[in-house]
Amino acid sequence: MSQAGLTKYSEIAGDPDVGRWLRNLRRGSPITAEVALRRLGRVCELFSTDPKKLVRDARSDPKSFQDSLEDLVSRLEEQGKSPGYIVGILKTLRGWLKYNDVVLTRTIKVTNRSATPTIENEQVPTQGELSRILRASSPRIRIPEALMAFGDLRPETIGNYDGTDGLRLKDFPELKIQNGKVTFEKIPTMVTVRATLSKTRCKYYTFLGEEGCTYLREYLEERIRNGEVPTPEIPLIGYERSKRSGDEFLSTRKITHYIRTAMRDAGVRKRPYVLRAYAETQLIIAESKGKISHPYLQFIAGHKGDIEARYSTNKGRLPPDMIEDMRAQYKACEAFLGTTSKLEGSAVVKEAQIEALKSIAKNLLGIDLLDVKVAKEKEFGKDLTTAEELEAYESEIRKLRIDPQRIRKQEEAGKYQNKLVRETELERYLNKGWEMVQTVNSRILIRKPILTSKRS
Repeated sequence: MSQAGLTKYSEIAGDPDVGRWLRNLRRGSPITAEVALRRLGRVCELFSTDPKKLVRDARSDPKSFQDSLEDLVSRLEEQGKSPGYIVGILKTLRGWLKYNDVVLTRTIKVTNRSATPTIENEQVPTQGELSRILRASSPRIRIPEALMAFGDLRPETIGNYDGTDGLRLKDFPELKIQNGKVTFEKIPTMVTVRATLSKTRCKYYTFLGEEGCTYLREYLEERIRNGEVPTPEIPLIGYERSKRSGDEFLSTRKITHYIRTAMRDAGVRKRPYVLRAYAETQLIIAESKGKISHPYLQFIAGHKGDIEARYSTNKGRLPPDMIEDMRAQYKACEAFLGTTSKLEGSAVVKEAQIEALKSIAKNLLGIDLLDVKVAKEKEFGKDLTTAEELEAYESEIRKLRIDPQRIRKQEEAGKYQNKLVRETELERYLNKGWEMVQTVNSRILIRKPILTSKRS
Protein backbone atom coordinates (compact mmCIF):
# COMPACT_ATOMS: atom_id res chain seq x y z
CA MET A 1 0.00 0.00 0.00
CA SER A 2 1.37 3.42 -0.93
CA GLN A 3 2.51 5.71 1.86
CA ALA A 4 0.11 8.44 0.71
CA GLY A 5 -2.86 6.07 0.93
CA LEU A 6 -1.83 4.81 4.36
CA THR A 7 -1.26 8.31 5.74
CA LYS A 8 -4.58 9.81 4.66
CA TYR A 9 -6.72 6.84 5.61
CA SER A 10 -4.59 5.30 8.35
CA GLU A 11 -7.43 5.46 10.86
CA ILE A 12 -9.78 3.58 8.54
CA ALA A 13 -7.09 1.03 7.62
CA GLY A 14 -6.41 0.49 11.33
CA ASP A 15 -9.94 -0.77 11.96
CA PRO A 16 -9.68 -4.58 12.43
CA ASP A 17 -12.67 -5.34 10.18
CA VAL A 18 -11.45 -3.03 7.41
CA GLY A 19 -7.94 -4.45 7.73
CA ARG A 20 -9.28 -7.98 7.34
CA TRP A 21 -11.28 -6.95 4.26
CA LEU A 22 -8.24 -5.27 2.70
CA ARG A 23 -6.03 -8.29 3.34
CA ASN A 24 -8.59 -10.46 1.61
CA LEU A 25 -8.59 -8.12 -1.41
CA ARG A 26 -4.80 -7.95 -1.42
CA ARG A 27 -4.59 -11.72 -1.93
CA GLY A 28 -6.10 -11.13 -5.35
CA SER A 29 -4.40 -7.83 -6.16
CA PRO A 30 -2.52 -5.27 -4.02
CA ILE A 31 -3.65 -2.53 -6.41
CA THR A 32 -7.29 -3.46 -5.83
CA ALA A 33 -6.74 -3.27 -2.08
CA GLU A 34 -5.18 0.21 -2.18
CA VAL A 35 -7.84 1.58 -4.52
CA ALA A 36 -10.56 0.08 -2.31
CA LEU A 37 -9.13 1.81 0.77
CA ARG A 38 -9.05 5.19 -0.99
CA ARG A 39 -12.59 4.79 -2.29
CA LEU A 40 -13.98 3.62 1.04
CA GLY A 41 -12.28 6.58 2.69
CA ARG A 42 -13.82 8.91 0.13
CA VAL A 43 -17.29 7.44 0.75
CA CYS A 44 -16.87 8.06 4.47
CA GLU A 45 -15.89 11.67 3.75
CA LEU A 46 -18.89 12.20 1.49
CA PHE A 47 -21.29 10.79 4.08
CA SER A 48 -19.39 12.21 7.09
CA THR A 49 -19.31 8.78 8.67
CA ASP A 50 -17.07 5.74 9.21
CA PRO A 51 -17.02 2.22 7.69
CA LYS A 52 -18.84 0.52 10.57
CA LYS A 53 -21.61 3.10 10.64
CA LEU A 54 -22.08 2.61 6.88
CA VAL A 55 -22.76 -1.05 7.58
CA ARG A 56 -25.14 -0.28 10.45
CA ASP A 57 -27.09 2.29 8.41
CA ALA A 58 -27.41 0.00 5.40
CA ARG A 59 -28.55 -2.91 7.58
CA SER A 60 -31.03 -1.00 9.74
CA ASP A 61 -32.77 1.06 7.03
CA PRO A 62 -31.91 -0.24 3.53
CA LYS A 63 -34.38 2.01 1.71
CA SER A 64 -33.17 5.23 3.30
CA PHE A 65 -29.54 4.23 2.78
CA GLN A 66 -30.09 3.46 -0.90
CA ASP A 67 -31.98 6.73 -1.33
CA SER A 68 -29.01 8.63 0.05
CA LEU A 69 -26.66 6.65 -2.18
CA GLU A 70 -28.73 7.49 -5.27
CA ASP A 71 -28.73 11.16 -4.23
CA LEU A 72 -24.94 10.96 -3.94
CA VAL A 73 -24.67 9.70 -7.52
CA SER A 74 -26.79 12.62 -8.74
CA ARG A 75 -24.63 15.08 -6.81
CA LEU A 76 -21.39 13.65 -8.18
CA GLU A 77 -22.74 13.79 -11.74
CA GLU A 78 -23.70 17.43 -11.23
CA GLN A 79 -20.14 18.10 -10.06
CA GLY A 80 -18.85 16.68 -13.34
CA LYS A 81 -17.22 13.58 -11.91
CA SER A 82 -16.41 10.96 -14.52
CA PRO A 83 -18.66 7.89 -14.84
CA GLY A 84 -15.72 5.63 -13.97
CA TYR A 85 -15.12 7.51 -10.72
CA ILE A 86 -18.77 7.17 -9.68
CA VAL A 87 -19.00 3.51 -10.69
CA GLY A 88 -15.83 2.80 -8.69
CA ILE A 89 -17.32 4.43 -5.60
CA LEU A 90 -20.46 2.30 -5.90
CA LYS A 91 -18.51 -0.89 -6.57
CA THR A 92 -16.27 -0.46 -3.55
CA LEU A 93 -19.14 0.42 -1.23
CA ARG A 94 -21.16 -2.60 -2.39
CA GLY A 95 -18.07 -4.78 -1.85
CA TRP A 96 -17.54 -3.53 1.69
CA LEU A 97 -21.20 -4.03 2.58
CA LYS A 98 -21.31 -7.48 0.99
CA TYR A 99 -18.23 -8.47 2.99
CA ASN A 100 -20.32 -7.59 6.05
CA ASP A 101 -23.29 -9.63 4.77
CA VAL A 102 -25.30 -6.61 3.63
CA VAL A 103 -26.53 -6.75 0.03
CA LEU A 104 -28.02 -3.70 -1.69
CA THR A 105 -30.92 -4.68 -3.94
CA ARG A 106 -31.53 -1.44 -5.83
CA THR A 107 -29.95 -0.94 -9.24
CA ILE A 108 -28.52 2.57 -9.35
CA LYS A 109 -27.80 3.81 -12.85
CA VAL A 110 -24.82 5.97 -13.81
CA THR A 111 -25.08 8.11 -16.93
CA ASN A 112 -22.81 6.85 -19.74
CA ARG A 113 -21.14 4.49 -17.27
CA SER A 114 -18.69 3.15 -19.88
CA ALA A 115 -17.56 6.61 -21.03
CA THR A 116 -13.90 7.61 -20.51
CA PRO A 117 -13.88 11.38 -21.09
CA THR A 118 -10.28 11.92 -19.98
CA ILE A 119 -8.83 9.62 -22.67
CA GLU A 120 -11.55 9.37 -25.31
CA ASN A 121 -9.64 11.67 -27.68
CA GLU A 122 -6.26 10.12 -26.97
CA GLN A 123 -4.63 8.75 -30.12
CA VAL A 124 -2.23 5.86 -30.43
CA PRO A 125 1.33 7.06 -31.20
CA THR A 126 2.53 6.94 -34.78
CA GLN A 127 5.72 5.10 -35.65
CA GLY A 128 7.43 8.49 -35.88
CA GLU A 129 6.26 9.45 -32.38
CA LEU A 130 7.37 6.11 -30.99
CA SER A 131 10.77 6.63 -32.61
CA ARG A 132 11.11 10.01 -30.89
CA ILE A 133 10.09 8.51 -27.53
CA LEU A 134 12.67 5.75 -27.81
CA ARG A 135 15.42 8.21 -28.77
CA ALA A 136 14.53 10.49 -25.84
CA SER A 137 14.76 7.62 -23.33
CA SER A 138 17.69 6.28 -21.36
CA PRO A 139 18.82 2.73 -22.28
CA ARG A 140 17.18 1.39 -19.09
CA ILE A 141 13.75 2.93 -19.75
CA ARG A 142 13.93 2.13 -23.46
CA ILE A 143 13.59 -1.55 -22.53
CA PRO A 144 10.12 -1.36 -20.89
CA GLU A 145 9.03 0.96 -23.71
CA ALA A 146 10.15 -1.60 -26.29
CA LEU A 147 8.55 -4.48 -24.41
CA MET A 148 5.24 -2.61 -24.28
CA ALA A 149 5.30 -1.26 -27.85
CA PHE A 150 6.77 -4.33 -29.58
CA GLY A 151 5.87 -7.19 -27.22
CA ASP A 152 2.45 -5.91 -26.08
CA LEU A 153 3.38 -6.35 -22.40
CA ARG A 154 1.63 -4.62 -19.54
CA PRO A 155 3.92 -2.45 -17.37
CA GLU A 156 2.84 -4.54 -14.35
CA THR A 157 4.55 -7.53 -15.98
CA ILE A 158 7.91 -5.76 -16.22
CA GLY A 159 7.78 -4.64 -12.59
CA ASN A 160 4.80 -5.35 -10.37
CA TYR A 161 2.86 -3.00 -8.11
CA ASP A 162 5.12 -3.13 -5.06
CA GLY A 163 8.39 -3.92 -6.82
CA THR A 164 8.67 -7.45 -5.44
CA ASP A 165 8.61 -9.25 -8.80
CA GLY A 166 8.91 -8.65 -12.51
CA LEU A 167 10.72 -9.91 -15.58
CA ARG A 168 14.04 -11.59 -14.87
CA LEU A 169 16.78 -12.58 -17.30
CA LYS A 170 15.58 -16.18 -17.08
CA ASP A 171 12.33 -15.05 -18.72
CA PHE A 172 14.30 -14.62 -21.96
CA PRO A 173 15.16 -18.29 -22.53
CA GLU A 174 16.90 -17.66 -25.87
CA LEU A 175 19.17 -14.91 -24.48
CA LYS A 176 22.77 -15.98 -23.91
CA ILE A 177 25.61 -14.08 -22.19
CA GLN A 178 29.20 -15.15 -22.74
CA ASN A 179 32.43 -13.18 -22.24
CA GLY A 180 30.48 -9.98 -21.66
CA LYS A 181 28.58 -10.29 -24.93
CA VAL A 182 24.83 -10.77 -25.30
CA THR A 183 23.45 -12.91 -28.10
CA PHE A 184 20.09 -14.42 -29.00
CA GLU A 185 19.64 -17.96 -30.26
CA LYS A 186 16.63 -16.84 -32.26
CA ILE A 187 15.19 -13.49 -33.33
CA PRO A 188 12.38 -12.63 -32.75
CA THR A 189 13.29 -13.86 -29.30
CA MET A 190 10.78 -15.38 -26.91
CA VAL A 191 9.68 -13.58 -23.75
CA THR A 192 8.08 -15.78 -21.09
CA VAL A 193 5.43 -14.20 -18.90
CA ARG A 194 5.16 -16.26 -15.74
CA ALA A 195 1.73 -16.91 -14.22
CA THR A 196 2.56 -14.65 -11.26
CA LEU A 197 3.12 -11.74 -13.68
CA SER A 198 0.13 -12.43 -15.91
CA LYS A 199 -3.14 -10.61 -15.39
CA THR A 200 -5.02 -13.80 -16.24
CA ARG A 201 -2.74 -15.80 -13.88
CA CYS A 202 -1.78 -18.07 -16.78
CA LYS A 203 1.68 -18.39 -18.26
CA TYR A 204 2.05 -17.16 -21.84
CA TYR A 205 4.67 -16.04 -24.35
CA THR A 206 5.32 -13.01 -26.48
CA PHE A 207 8.25 -11.98 -28.67
CA LEU A 208 10.75 -9.17 -29.13
CA GLY A 209 11.91 -8.42 -32.66
CA GLU A 210 15.25 -7.29 -34.03
CA GLU A 211 14.90 -3.66 -32.97
CA GLY A 212 13.90 -4.57 -29.42
CA CYS A 213 16.68 -7.18 -29.17
CA THR A 214 19.20 -4.51 -30.21
CA TYR A 215 18.05 -2.24 -27.36
CA LEU A 216 18.13 -5.14 -24.92
CA ARG A 217 21.62 -6.26 -25.96
CA GLU A 218 23.04 -2.73 -25.67
CA TYR A 219 21.47 -2.23 -22.24
CA LEU A 220 22.67 -5.53 -20.77
CA GLU A 221 26.19 -5.13 -22.16
CA GLU A 222 26.33 -1.67 -20.58
CA ARG A 223 25.39 -3.19 -17.21
CA ILE A 224 28.11 -5.82 -17.63
CA ARG A 225 30.70 -3.14 -18.45
CA ASN A 226 29.68 -1.35 -15.25
CA GLY A 227 30.68 -4.40 -13.25
CA GLU A 228 27.38 -6.25 -12.85
CA VAL A 229 27.52 -10.04 -12.92
CA PRO A 230 24.37 -11.26 -14.72
CA THR A 231 22.54 -14.29 -13.37
CA PRO A 232 19.21 -15.79 -14.48
CA GLU A 233 17.45 -14.44 -11.38
CA ILE A 234 18.45 -10.77 -11.57
CA PRO A 235 15.71 -8.28 -12.45
CA LEU A 236 15.58 -7.08 -16.02
CA ILE A 237 14.70 -3.58 -14.79
CA GLY A 238 15.84 -2.85 -11.26
CA TYR A 239 16.92 0.19 -9.32
CA GLU A 240 20.23 1.69 -10.32
CA ARG A 241 22.83 0.00 -8.14
CA SER A 242 24.36 3.34 -7.17
CA LYS A 243 21.11 4.33 -5.48
CA ARG A 244 19.60 1.12 -4.17
CA SER A 245 21.09 -2.20 -3.09
CA GLY A 246 19.76 -5.66 -3.69
CA ASP A 247 17.76 -7.08 -6.56
CA GLU A 248 14.67 -4.92 -6.23
CA PHE A 249 12.49 -4.35 -9.25
CA LEU A 250 11.27 -1.00 -10.42
CA SER A 251 7.61 -0.85 -9.42
CA THR A 252 4.87 -0.28 -12.00
CA ARG A 253 4.42 3.28 -10.76
CA LYS A 254 8.13 4.06 -11.19
CA ILE A 255 8.27 2.49 -14.65
CA THR A 256 5.31 4.48 -15.93
CA HIS A 257 6.70 7.66 -14.31
CA TYR A 258 10.00 7.34 -16.18
CA ILE A 259 8.24 6.48 -19.44
CA ARG A 260 5.95 9.50 -19.03
CA THR A 261 8.98 11.74 -18.50
CA ALA A 262 10.62 10.42 -21.68
CA MET A 263 7.40 10.94 -23.63
CA ARG A 264 7.21 14.55 -22.46
CA ASP A 265 10.85 15.07 -23.46
CA ALA A 266 9.93 13.77 -26.92
CA GLY A 267 6.98 16.17 -27.15
CA VAL A 268 4.39 13.37 -26.87
CA ARG A 269 1.77 14.22 -24.24
CA LYS A 270 0.04 10.87 -23.84
CA ARG A 271 -0.26 8.21 -21.15
CA PRO A 272 2.50 5.58 -20.97
CA TYR A 273 -0.10 2.86 -21.46
CA VAL A 274 -0.67 4.01 -25.06
CA LEU A 275 2.55 2.17 -25.92
CA ARG A 276 0.68 -1.07 -25.34
CA ALA A 277 -2.26 0.30 -27.30
CA TYR A 278 0.23 0.98 -30.11
CA ALA A 279 1.30 -2.67 -30.13
CA GLU A 280 -2.26 -3.98 -30.21
CA THR A 281 -3.31 -1.50 -32.90
CA GLN A 282 -0.36 -2.39 -35.13
CA LEU A 283 -0.92 -6.11 -34.62
CA ILE A 284 -4.59 -5.73 -35.51
CA ILE A 285 -3.57 -3.93 -38.71
CA ALA A 286 -1.11 -6.75 -39.40
CA GLU A 287 -3.91 -9.26 -38.80
CA SER A 288 -6.08 -7.46 -41.36
CA LYS A 289 -3.21 -7.89 -43.86
CA GLY A 290 -3.05 -11.62 -43.16
CA LYS A 291 0.27 -11.47 -41.30
CA ILE A 292 -0.88 -13.03 -38.02
CA SER A 293 -3.86 -15.13 -36.95
CA HIS A 294 -6.32 -13.83 -34.40
CA PRO A 295 -5.70 -16.64 -31.83
CA TYR A 296 -1.96 -15.90 -31.94
CA LEU A 297 -2.63 -12.17 -31.55
CA GLN A 298 -4.79 -12.84 -28.49
CA PHE A 299 -2.18 -15.11 -26.95
CA ILE A 300 0.72 -12.68 -27.48
CA ALA A 301 -1.38 -9.92 -25.88
CA GLY A 302 -2.01 -12.08 -22.80
CA HIS A 303 -5.76 -12.23 -23.42
CA LYS A 304 -7.88 -15.25 -22.69
CA GLY A 305 -8.55 -17.02 -25.96
CA ASP A 306 -8.51 -20.34 -27.77
CA ILE A 307 -4.81 -21.04 -27.29
CA GLU A 308 -4.72 -19.90 -23.66
CA ALA A 309 -7.76 -22.02 -22.88
CA ARG A 310 -6.10 -25.10 -24.34
CA TYR A 311 -2.54 -24.57 -23.15
CA SER A 312 -2.59 -23.01 -19.68
CA THR A 313 0.12 -23.54 -17.08
CA ASN A 314 -1.86 -26.51 -15.80
CA LYS A 315 -1.78 -28.24 -19.17
CA GLY A 316 1.84 -27.83 -20.16
CA ARG A 317 3.71 -25.54 -22.53
CA LEU A 318 2.92 -24.84 -26.16
CA PRO A 319 4.16 -27.42 -28.67
CA PRO A 320 7.47 -26.38 -30.29
CA ASP A 321 5.97 -26.31 -33.78
CA MET A 322 3.24 -23.90 -32.61
CA ILE A 323 5.82 -21.62 -30.98
CA GLU A 324 7.85 -21.52 -34.20
CA ASP A 325 4.73 -20.81 -36.25
CA MET A 326 3.84 -18.01 -33.86
CA ARG A 327 7.39 -16.66 -34.07
CA ALA A 328 7.24 -16.63 -37.88
CA GLN A 329 3.94 -14.77 -37.86
CA TYR A 330 5.24 -12.25 -35.33
CA LYS A 331 8.29 -11.67 -37.54
CA ALA A 332 5.95 -10.84 -40.40
CA CYS A 333 4.45 -8.11 -38.16
CA GLU A 334 7.76 -6.37 -37.44
CA ALA A 335 7.33 -3.92 -40.29
CA PHE A 336 4.13 -2.71 -38.58
CA LEU A 337 5.70 -2.51 -35.11
CA GLY A 338 9.25 -1.29 -35.68
CA THR A 339 10.61 2.23 -36.08
CA THR A 340 14.01 1.62 -37.69
CA SER A 341 14.70 2.31 -41.34
CA LYS A 342 15.45 -1.35 -41.94
CA LEU A 343 11.90 -2.26 -41.03
CA GLU A 344 10.10 0.71 -42.50
CA GLY A 345 12.09 0.83 -45.75
CA SER A 346 15.47 2.16 -46.74
CA ALA A 347 16.40 5.84 -46.62
CA VAL A 348 16.40 5.84 -50.41
CA VAL A 349 12.78 4.70 -50.45
CA LYS A 350 11.81 7.35 -47.90
CA GLU A 351 13.52 10.07 -49.91
CA ALA A 352 11.57 8.94 -52.96
CA GLN A 353 8.34 9.10 -50.95
CA ILE A 354 9.20 12.62 -49.78
CA GLU A 355 9.87 13.80 -53.33
CA ALA A 356 6.57 12.26 -54.47
CA LEU A 357 4.70 14.11 -51.71
CA LYS A 358 6.42 17.38 -52.61
CA SER A 359 5.31 16.94 -56.21
CA ILE A 360 1.73 16.13 -55.21
CA ALA A 361 1.58 19.12 -52.87
CA LYS A 362 2.98 21.57 -55.40
CA ASN A 363 1.24 20.43 -58.57
CA LEU A 364 -2.05 19.26 -57.13
CA LEU A 365 -2.57 21.33 -54.01
CA GLY A 366 -0.48 24.42 -54.72
CA ILE A 367 1.49 24.34 -51.42
CA ASP A 368 5.22 24.23 -50.72
CA LEU A 369 6.08 21.57 -48.14
CA LEU A 370 9.50 23.10 -47.45
CA ASP A 371 7.70 25.70 -45.32
CA VAL A 372 6.29 22.82 -43.24
CA LYS A 373 9.78 21.41 -42.72
CA VAL A 374 11.18 24.74 -41.56
CA ALA A 375 8.31 25.22 -39.08
CA LYS A 376 8.73 21.71 -37.65
CA GLU A 377 12.48 22.12 -37.21
CA LYS A 378 11.88 25.34 -35.28
CA GLU A 379 9.31 23.52 -33.13
CA PHE A 380 11.63 20.58 -32.35
CA GLY A 381 14.79 22.68 -32.13
CA LYS A 382 16.70 20.29 -34.41
CA ASP A 383 16.93 19.02 -37.97
CA LEU A 384 14.23 16.52 -38.90
CA THR A 385 15.15 12.94 -39.63
CA THR A 386 13.96 11.46 -42.91
CA ALA A 387 11.14 9.63 -41.11
CA GLU A 388 10.06 12.78 -39.23
CA GLU A 389 10.12 14.84 -42.43
CA LEU A 390 7.93 12.29 -44.20
CA GLU A 391 5.53 12.19 -41.24
CA ALA A 392 5.29 16.01 -41.15
CA TYR A 393 4.48 16.21 -44.86
CA GLU A 394 1.82 13.49 -44.66
CA SER A 395 0.26 15.19 -41.64
CA GLU A 396 0.06 18.51 -43.49
CA ILE A 397 -1.67 16.92 -46.47
CA ARG A 398 -4.11 15.06 -44.20
CA LYS A 399 -5.26 18.41 -42.84
CA LEU A 400 -6.94 18.84 -46.23
CA ARG A 401 -8.67 15.49 -45.62
CA ILE A 402 -6.65 13.77 -48.31
CA ASP A 403 -4.97 10.41 -47.76
CA PRO A 404 -1.39 11.10 -48.96
CA GLN A 405 -0.35 7.47 -48.96
CA ARG A 406 -3.25 6.42 -51.18
CA ILE A 407 -2.57 9.20 -53.69
CA ARG A 408 1.18 8.55 -53.63
CA LYS A 409 0.72 4.84 -54.25
CA GLN A 410 -1.65 5.56 -57.12
CA GLU A 411 0.82 8.00 -58.67
CA GLU A 412 3.80 5.68 -58.16
CA ALA A 413 1.91 2.70 -59.57
CA GLY A 414 1.03 4.73 -62.65
CA LYS A 415 -2.67 4.03 -62.20
CA TYR A 416 -4.24 7.45 -61.79
CA GLN A 417 -3.72 11.10 -62.54
CA ASN A 418 -5.14 13.43 -59.86
CA LYS A 419 -6.39 17.00 -60.19
CA LEU A 420 -8.18 19.64 -58.08
CA VAL A 421 -10.97 21.48 -59.90
CA ARG A 422 -13.69 24.01 -59.09
CA GLU A 423 -17.29 22.90 -58.78
CA THR A 424 -18.19 24.75 -62.01
CA GLU A 425 -15.59 22.68 -63.86
CA LEU A 426 -16.65 19.31 -62.46
CA GLU A 427 -19.28 18.38 -65.06
CA ARG A 428 -16.89 19.06 -67.95
CA TYR A 429 -14.24 16.75 -66.49
CA LEU A 430 -16.76 14.04 -65.61
CA ASN A 431 -17.89 14.02 -69.25
CA LYS A 432 -14.27 13.41 -70.27
CA GLY A 433 -13.87 10.28 -68.16
CA TRP A 434 -12.64 11.75 -64.89
CA GLU A 435 -14.21 10.55 -61.64
CA MET A 436 -14.87 12.43 -58.40
CA VAL A 437 -12.86 11.33 -55.31
CA GLN A 438 -13.69 13.83 -52.56
CA THR A 439 -14.25 17.47 -51.70
CA VAL A 440 -11.20 19.38 -50.45
CA ASN A 441 -12.20 22.70 -48.89
CA SER A 442 -13.98 24.58 -51.72
CA ARG A 443 -12.53 22.44 -54.50
CA ILE A 444 -13.02 18.86 -55.70
CA LEU A 445 -10.38 16.16 -56.08
CA ILE A 446 -10.87 14.12 -59.25
CA ARG A 447 -8.85 11.38 -60.93
CA LYS A 448 -8.65 9.34 -64.10
CA PRO A 449 -6.68 6.28 -65.18
CA ILE A 450 -3.30 7.12 -66.68
CA LEU A 451 -4.11 5.02 -69.73
CA THR A 452 -7.00 7.29 -70.83
CA SER A 453 -6.38 9.96 -73.42
CA LYS A 454 -4.15 12.69 -72.09
CA ARG A 455 -5.75 15.24 -74.44
CA SER A 456 -8.70 15.37 -72.05
